Amino acid sequence: MSAVLDPLEARLEPMTLDWLEAVCAVEQRAYSHPWSRGNFTDSLAVGYHCQVLVADRTLLGYFIAMKGVDEVHLLNITVAPEHQRQGWAPLMLAALRGWSLTQGAMWLWLEVRQSNQRALEVYERNGFRRVGLRKGYYPSFNHHREDAIVMSLRLNERESAWGGLQ
Repeated sequence: MSAVLDPLEARLEPMTLDWLEAVCAVEQRAYSHPWSRGNFTDSLAVGYHCQVLVADRTLLGYFIAMKGVDEVHLLNITVAPEHQRQGWAPLMLAALRGWSLTQGAMWLWLEVRQSNQRALEVYERNGFRRVGLRKGYYPSFNHHREDAIVMSLRLNERESAWGGLQ
């Protein structure tokens, strides 16, 4: 296990092509069915909101979100396995929430594997609610598919762009 890093040392910065090697390495360690390098390059190319969370030059995590008309869809949020359970996911969700508000979004949406109990707990603790089920949404092992739980978070118009109430 790595040393716990000071949250004050962490910063979000735009994901660039320079980060892709490290991002893909984390993605491979974190998931049984990881995104490909092409998924990341495509996300950057179309202008999705792609951020990395770093302390010094250590990649702690990243997220990718797609803006819609009055909503934002979280496509990928990942904390490096060696830095999990240190509060980084809620920090990234708060940053995403703040950015979404600045974009005029009223809702945040995401899908999560039904079997990913840890992620479900993090999302629920951060205000997301289960609103649906997508049958066979994710690839699984032996040519099977896994259901996705659809979750949403209603953004409060009284919140500031930093996630707190005004």
